[in-house]
Parts: sequence; C-alpha cells; structure tokens
Amino acid sequence: MAEAPIDAFAEFGLPAPLLRAIDGLGFARCTPIQSGVLPYSLSDYDITGQAQTGTGKTAAFLITILTRQYEFPLERPNPVGTPRALVLAPTRELAVQIEEDAHDLSNYMDTRVTAVYGGIDYAKQQQRLRNTDIDILVATPGRLLDYCGRGVVDLRRVEVLVIDEADRMLDIGFIPDVRRIVYQTPHKRERQTLFFSATFNDDVMRLANQWTLDPMHVAIEPETVAAEAVEQCFWMLAANEKRGALVRFVRQSEAGQMLVFVNRRDGVHRLVRYLQDRGIDCEGLAGDIPQRKRMATLNRFKDGDVRVVVATDVAGRGIHVEGITHVINYDLPEDAEYYVHRIGRTGRAGASGTSISFVAENDAFNLPAIEAFLGHPVVCTPPDV
Repeated sequence: MAEAPIDAFAEFGLPAPLLRAIDGLGFARCTPIQSGVLPYSLSDYDITGQAQTGTGKTAAFLITILTRQYEFPLERPNPVGTPRALVLAPTRELAVQIEEDAHDLSNYMDTRVTAVYGGIDYAKQQQRLRNTDIDILVATPGRLLDYCGRGVVDLRRVEVLVIDEADRMLDIGFIPDVRRIVYQTPHKRERQTLFFSATFNDDVMRLANQWTLDPMHVAIEPETVAAEAVEQCFWMLAANEKRGALVRFVRQSEAGQMLVFVNRRDGVHRLVRYLQDRGIDCEGLAGDIPQRKRMATLNRFKDGDVRVVVATDVAGRGIHVEGITHVINYDLPEDAEYYVHRIGRTGRAGASGTSISFVAENDAFNLPAIEAFLGHPVVCTPPDV
C-alpha cells in the first residue's frame, strides 16, 4: 500500500526558523507538488517536477535550498559573487517573484538572496554582486551570462541548481544560454538539480535527462490546476463587440482586480488606450514596456492601486497577486496550455475566482484545442453584460 502524502510542513523536520516563516505566511498545509517533491528533494534526490505556475513549486524548491544551507553551513563564506544555490527563471517578473518569496521564507534565517535580470541598472547590480556574499542567486539567463563572462559571478560552488519553467525557456529561445550556464556549475554528480516544467514533451525530457541524475519525477496534472476553485465562462460574441463587452463588464461588475490577457503586445497598447479613454483605471504589461515601468505597474496591482491590468502571456507568467478575482481571456490563447496558465492567476490560496473567455470568429478555432486539453466540452453563452 502506498504511503499517504505528507500534507503538513511540520512533519518534514524543517529548521525551526524556516517553520516559523512558513507559519507566518499562513502556509499550514502543503500543496500537491510540495507533498510530492519535498520528501525526495530534502533527501538530496534530483527532481523533475511537472506543475503549472501557482501550484507552490517555488516554495518547494526554496524550502529545499534553505533547509540544506541551514543544516550544512559553510565553515567560511564563499568568495563574493559565488552563490551556493542558483535559480534560473525565464522572465524578469518571475525572477523578482522568486526573490521576494525567498526573502519571505528566510525571514528568520541569515540567508543572503540576490536577483539579477535585464532591464534595470547594470552597474548597480554589478556593484552589489562585487560587494555581497550570496547564498541564493536568482537570475534570468542573459544577464547572468554577461556577469559570468566578466568574472563577477562564479558558479563553480553551486550546490543546488534550479531550472524553473523549462518549457518557457525553450519557447523563448533561452536554452543555449541555459546550457552554457549549466556547464559552468559543478557536474550533475556533484550538485542537486531541481528541474521544473509545466509540460514534459520530448524536447523538455531531453534537457531533463542531460542535466539531472536519476531524478524522481513528480507530476501534477493540469486538470488538477485548472481547477475547481475557478468558475470558467465562455462568451460568444463578434470580434467588434469585445471591447464594448469588456468595458460594460468592468463598469457593471462588483469584481475586484482583473487581469486581461491578449495575444500580442500591440494589442496590449491598443486595449489599454481604449479602456483609459473611457475612464477605466488600467495599465499594461508587455515585453516592449520598460522594465522599471513594468515593475511599478506590477507593484501598484499588488497593492490594489490599479484595478485592471492588460498583459501578454510572457508578462503574465510573473504575476502572483492573491487578490485577482477575474481573469479575462480577451483573446483566446493560441496554445491551449496557456489557457490553464492564465486562469491559474485567479482562484489562488483557497479563494474562488472567475475566468471569462471571449470567443469570437477570429479566434474561435482555438477553442477545440482548449476543450481537448481540459478533457471536456465547454458551453458558450451570450455575454452576461
């Protein structure tokens, strides 16, 4: 008979300061990915984990890293710019979120966390790396490679390597950079590797096989994520009716914060202008928006100062805001898996949420793939506004 999964953090024998931080964050019970990963990762196994954003995988790998570093302190600090753990993320927003989560979880521990990514002051980042001991380094591949090439960062003493959202790294062409980074860390026999991806197709599996050693595979199926906590609605309407329907819904709804997804960054700019011209408090997140402005928008959204944010999928991957009540698929995603990523922005941390997908003649052909991915047909109805 299989053992029941552990669902309480206290059962893992974690360090007292880490348990105190977990308790302070209100995380009484493990999510499925945490229950699956932690028994093995805390025992020094390599992991290949299949889970979407929003399932708790970030906490799973950070708890593993923090426990290891607490239980096995260094006799003397590494040289500056020499991290003990490296976390690679595909986007700046995700790197920032991981850094914030690491600070929260290490609140009662003497752990130094630093993140490096493009779009912000290069010299200030470099100065921080030159002057600070680093226990956990969170990085996007391009900026990290640049610092490695300049001798500012040394990866030869990395004990734990985390590759997060490997499928997204593949999609946006980062794998050559990631490969160069991995080769600068110790051999996989001399480090622990935690490899996470929302999907494990042949390409992702090849990468996992190259970079991990006899890993334990933990899979949380998308159906578990696309979840009962999210009410999913599909509105059938003409393409030229979408903007008006969105405006009416925002004005009439008593909903809280809304995240609106479009497929193209030029669509972000057009829709933001349209909503702002009609007096709706709205900002955009897209790859061509300067990083400082994107971070300011994200912080205002987290603080509740902006009610509506329009985003592309790339920008939306880094949004972890507990107060989002509605996700609007203004455009149906071209990749069915992105549908699950999108609606996972709401219904988080035990709260309920609603997703509304606009189904128009210009993107209705994407609906059958979404139905196949969900494993059941969906019912399209007229707009409820």
